[in-house]
Amino acid sequence: MPSPASLVLSALLLAAALPAWAQQSSPPSAPPAPPLTLPPTPAADPLYTACLTSLRGAAEKQGIAAATFDAYTKDLAADMSVLDLLDAQPEFTTPLWDYLAALVDDQRVADGQAMLATHRELLDRVALAYGVDAATVVAVWGVESDYGRVFGKRPLLVSLSTLSCFGRRQAFFRGELLATLKLLQAGDVRAEGLAGSWAGAFGHTQFMPSTYARIAVDFDGDGRRDLIDSIPDALASTANYLVKAGWRTGEPWGYEVKLPPGFDVARAGRTNRKPLPQWVLQGIARIDGQPLPADDRAAAVLVPTGIAGPAFLVFKNYDAIYAYNAAESYALAIALLADRLRGGGGLVAAWPTDDPGLGRPQRRELQTLLLARGHAIGAADGMIGAQTRRAIVAEQQRLGLQPADGRAGAKILAALKAEGPPVAPPEPAVP
Repeated sequence: MPSPASLVLSALLLAAALPAWAQQSSPPSAPPAPPLTLPPTPAADPLYTACLTSLRGAAEKQGIAAATFDAYTKDLAADMSVLDLLDAQPEFTTPLWDYLAALVDDQRVADGQAMLATHRELLDRVALAYGVDAATVVAVWGVESDYGRVFGKRPLLVSLSTLSCFGRRQAFFRGELLATLKLLQAGDVRAEGLAGSWAGAFGHTQFMPSTYARIAVDFDGDGRRDLIDSIPDALASTANYLVKAGWRTGEPWGYEVKLPPGFDVARAGRTNRKPLPQWVLQGIARIDGQPLPADDRAAAVLVPTGIAGPAFLVFKNYDAIYAYNAAESYALAIALLADRLRGGGGLVAAWPTDDPGLGRPQRRELQTLLLARGHAIGAADGMIGAQTRRAIVAEQQRLGLQPADGRAGAKILAALKAEGPPVAPPEPAVP
């Protein structure tokens, strides 16, 4: 962006080059035009400036040249809005049935199967090199960026520098900021348009910068580890991550299971591992009736929404997926999407709610119904933002649905569909 000084200089040069009649902006009798004024430059935050100054020394100790640090930080300004997101991660704040409905919907399954076909040769080479099946790799891609459609829009250096200087976990984010500067210095990534999530993850499969530095591979052989513009590098790096997290070739992540009557939920939990035969002796069985593996591998039982909801028996590969983003909901999204991409039919047991979540096609249908009722929510894009939530609250209140919480669930969709299209008011009578 041009500096204020350069704008003034440009204005003066332009005025000098124009004929006198063109420089005159008003008739002679009119008062002279006010002098050119420029918007004030925002004052630098002294705490932020001091923080970056201290990070400059830390960067040099890690081999980041002072010129590199200065070039990429001199024009940064803190974005305090990222601090609100530290404690609002959807993996921990969204009901599991909503989270999975959005990430393992029919659209993402169909798109993922198309990606499996389009990149079959590449995925076969990745599987041969790393031993991770194509469906799992593509499931990570689908959940992380919707197959490359959504990388995140927040400038990476702004977010990471802000989180390095304010809020909790500053030490963690300082490490990520310095890792980003190292990637820039090495030429693996370019600063222009470098954007990602609020926390600093970026690229097709949303690697954090330190993970990028440790795990990313150059699978297309162009001399750069490029997870932004190279699908081969991104998918191979994802497989490499899972391998380093303990992936076991040819083994399942786990199964949906049926629990025996009276199962003690205190025995559940990802870290409560027992040899598989012990679970079988307690009466745990696959819900589809197929036999469990006949070996003594370690397994754990998950009941993420309690005894009344779906239950899972998980193995080592589930832990590898969990390592990618340490949240049970996230790991289940990857695992269940991978199953759907292999042709599976989805969960058998129902979630313990009378108001299930909606996939994107159903969310677009809901938004279309809201638009028809005059709510200014923008396009019916399946993304539930503040405007859509406000419109849902208004319709929930009008229909007497409780709670009027703005949640895009099956109840409000069914109610609006049952009501039918809104009736237009009668035309005024012609006198």
